[in-house]
Amino acid sequence: MGKVQKTEAEWREKLTPEQYHVTREKGTERPFTGDYQVEPVQGIYHCVCCGAPLFENEHKFEAHCGWPSFDRPLAAASVEEHQDGSHGMRRIEVTCRRCDAHLGHVFPDGPAETTGQRYCINSVAITFHAGE
Repeated sequence: MGKVQKTEAEWREKLTPEQYHVTREKGTERPFTGDYQVEPVQGIYHCVCCGAPLFENEHKFEAHCGWPSFDRPLAAASVEEHQDGSHGMRRIEVTCRRCDAHLGHVFPDGPAETTGQRYCINSVAITFHAGE
């Protein structure tokens, strides 16, 4: 699938103010305020902006950081990673490959027995589709 491109007005019409702030303005929701902290049902998390499949519930773990955490994306082609030097920090930003939505960041402090990565994702940037 090709890139999804919309005007700022189209994104604002589609998304809630918080979703717009996080995904289009690279914001962050407050920790422990979002959904998907613990989700025992199998399924796939999709981008709230374009619907692209991003993360599988099987790879989600409790990191106690206040945001949903995954040890890997659904597929390498699902997301893009970019250097982020904002707020005086050096981090790796994670965006949706299909629509460039800001999802969160990836850190090298995930489960050592799997990938060692922690994809720390804003819950307002994703939607859960059970049973996929």
